[in-house]
Amino acid sequence: MIKDIKIAVLIDGDNIPSKYITEMMEEIAKYGTPTIKRIYGDWTKPHLAKWKTVLLENAISPIQQYSYTTGKNATDSAMIIDAMDILYSNKVDAFCLASSDSDFTKLATRLREAGLQVYGIGEKKTPDPFIVACDKFIYLEILNTFSEKQEQGGGKVKKDNLYNITPKVISMLKNSVSDAADDDGWAFLGDVGSLILKKQPNFDARNFGFEKLTPLFKSLDNFEMEQRDQSNGRFKLIYVRNKQAKR
Repeated sequence: MIKDIKIAVLIDGDNIPSKYITEMMEEIAKYGTPTIKRIYGDWTKPHLAKWKTVLLENAISPIQQYSYTTGKNATDSAMIIDAMDILYSNKVDAFCLASSDSDFTKLATRLREAGLQVYGIGEKKTPDPFIVACDKFIYLEILNTFSEKQEQGGGKVKKDNLYNITPKVISMLKNSVSDAADDDGWAFLGDVGSLILKKQPNFDARNFGFEKLTPLFKSLDNFEMEQRDQSNGRFKLIYVRNKQAKR
C-alpha cells in the first residue's frame, strides 16, 4: 500500500520531452500523491507547443518564464525559487525534479538537507552530479521501454536496448548483500535494495530488462535466494545470499 506522501512535481519544460508525460506521471504515483504539479518554460516559444496539448489532461500548471537575457536560463531560476517557496510552506513530503540539467544539483542537495525525499527524472544524458544528489533517479527512456513492452503483451525487454550487467554491477550487488547480511550471510532483499539506492541513486532493475529487483537477482548465478514466511503469514519475505558466503 502506497503511503500518503505528498509530492511536489516540478518539470523543466525546456529539458523534458512531452512524449514521456504519461509514463512519468504513472511512475511518480508509485511513490506518493503529486499534490503540486508545475511545468516551467517560455510558452511563447514554438518548441513547447507539444506540451500544451497534454497539460490539461494531466492537471499540470504551466508557469510562464520569459527569457530575459540570451544565454541565461530563466526557467531554471524560476523553478528553483518556487521549490524553495514550496519547501518553506511545509505542504509536501517530497519533491520530484524532472530535468536532465545539472543546474538542479544544488537544489536537490538543499531539499535533502531539509529532510525531504528527492526523486529525479531525466534522460540518460543527465550529468552524474545531479543524479547522485537525488535519493532516487529514474531514466525516462526506461519508462518508455517498459510501457511499450506492456502494450505488446508483456515479456522480457530485450537487453540490447538496455545496459549490460557488467562485472562492476555484479560487484556492487555482492558488496551490498554482504553489507546488509546477518551472521549467516542472509540479507533481506528490501534492505539490500535500499542500500543499493544509497550507493547508486540511478540503479533500477529496469535498466537491465527486469521489472523488479527479485527477478534480477534470480537471473544471476552469483546469488542464492529463499522465501520466508512473515510473522502474520500474509506475505513471503525474500532473502538473498552471496553463493560464496560461508554456511
